[in-house]
Formats: sequence, structure tokens, C-alpha cells
Amino acid sequence: MASLEEEYKKELRKVMNDYADTVSTGGAQDFPQYRHLVGVIEGLAIAERAFLDLVDAANKSEDVK
Repeated sequence: MASLEEEYKKELRKVMNDYADTVSTGGAQDFPQYRHLVGVIEGLAIAERAFLDLVDAANKSEDVK
């Protein structure tokens, strides 16, 4: 069974890829919707980076103990 960490990373990446696919295939109906989709992708990327940084810090903390 995959860890919560792995499942969360996998789900974030899946959602981000779904939005990116929508943008790359011309799925936005107009420019405001395109901007929204790109903003969601950016937000997900920021969330993913923050999560990975937290996991890395926690792992380093465990290594010190």
C-alpha cells in the first residue's frame, strides 16, 4: 500500500496534468478561462513544491535523530 505522501503527490500531479492537458488541447473557451486554468496549474505547482519541501525537511529531521 502506498503511503499518504505518495498518494498525495500522485493526486496533485494527476490534477495538474489534467489541467495542463485541457490548456494544451485548446480546451479553454476564452481568454479569461485560459487565465484561470493557467492560474490553477500555477497554484498546484506551488502547492506541490511546498509539500515536497516539507517532506524533504521532515526526512532530514528524521535522519538527524
